[in-house]
Amino acid sequence: MSDDHTFGTDTPTRREYVTYGGAVIGGGLLAGCAGQSNSGSTPTETTGDETDTGTSTGEDQSYSVTMSAVGTVEFDAVPERVAVYDSHWADHMVGLGQQDRIISLGFPDRYYTGFYEELPDVEFETGDLTAMYNDESYDKELLYELDADLFHIDPYRAVATNDNFDMDDVEEIIENVGPWFANRGSANNQIPGGADVDYEFYTLWELFSKFAEVYQVQDRSAALKTVRDELVTEIRSNLPPEDERPSVGFAGWWKGDIWVYDPNEDGFGAAHTRPVQLNDAFPDVPGYAASNWQEGKIDVEKALDADPDVWIQINAVNGKDAFENAVSEMKDDAVASRITAVQKDRIYPGGVNRQGPIYNLFQIEMTAKQVYPDLFGGYPGIGEPVPGDERLFDRRRVADIINGDI
Repeated sequence: MSDDHTFGTDTPTRREYVTYGGAVIGGGLLAGCAGQSNSGSTPTETTGDETDTGTSTGEDQSYSVTMSAVGTVEFDAVPERVAVYDSHWADHMVGLGQQDRIISLGFPDRYYTGFYEELPDVEFETGDLTAMYNDESYDKELLYELDADLFHIDPYRAVATNDNFDMDDVEEIIENVGPWFANRGSANNQIPGGADVDYEFYTLWELFSKFAEVYQVQDRSAALKTVRDELVTEIRSNLPPEDERPSVGFAGWWKGDIWVYDPNEDGFGAAHTRPVQLNDAFPDVPGYAASNWQEGKIDVEKALDADPDVWIQINAVNGKDAFENAVSEMKDDAVASRITAVQKDRIYPGGVNRQGPIYNLFQIEMTAKQVYPDLFGGYPGIGEPVPGDERLFDRRRVADIINGDI
């Protein structure tokens, strides 16, 4: 994909309140727009000497947010109707108390809300959300029908994963519906589709800060980041020396096939395992971030050779039945059953790599408990709440921050 595609238009979109930002995608201009109400916080004010943003009367209250992959998007108010595809962006919005603005998800029926159930006064109902998945493609007609003020979709990811959707389609939606705001490459620090563009990668918490700017609730992202930092500090201060830590097989078993993931790699995909500083049982096997992820596939004999003390089944916390089936298969397999983790019943469900801040907090805690139950208390199981006296962070505090009580 070349980097000379030009986005944007000099004509107004169908929204009369549209504003334009100097956003750059592939060296071009991206038009940014916003919803028709604000969050009550004070956005960045512009002066009368700056370019007219389309507001006809009153003081200009526009603000802009810049993020690699979409550039600078300018808003005249906080977006009201927000289309989301990937689940992790929804978790960012829940973390900011903005979940009522979400109108879609890729798979609403698969969204895991178990962590939210431990947070008082925090809910996210997905039953009425529009499902965006359609034969592995982005349905352009649906993007129009959603009539969103903002799309939390990475344009490069959209083009890279859909044969019938290209950058011209992205530009058309920007011009006629609304801007896009996401950075999917930060999952594993790879540019989606290998696009030939400048593309910066962010940590999960840097992305969270960007989302907070969009919804003008920066105090919430800063407060939750403090909770996360305190959690990580507490865990790391109690870890044994590296040579005394159990080896962890961070992998996915699927009917006898095994895909290895690197628990310490860059990107938000490992944001729940990297802070716990796991002793990787497969250090010589390329992980999730490998350019060809098939390189991370191993056979069960190689898994036995590594013989991890603990097995964490990747992306399993949101699928209890699938996890239990995997455990049964490993126990019944003549080779896998000889792995130490299997023999000692130390197979655990791993957190999802598509995670936002709330998933991240719970999954860091979960990982610490799975690997070091003697230090942090045992993991209670999928869907089971952690007893109050064994929690590693304050649920009430997190809920208050989400709801704006900082």
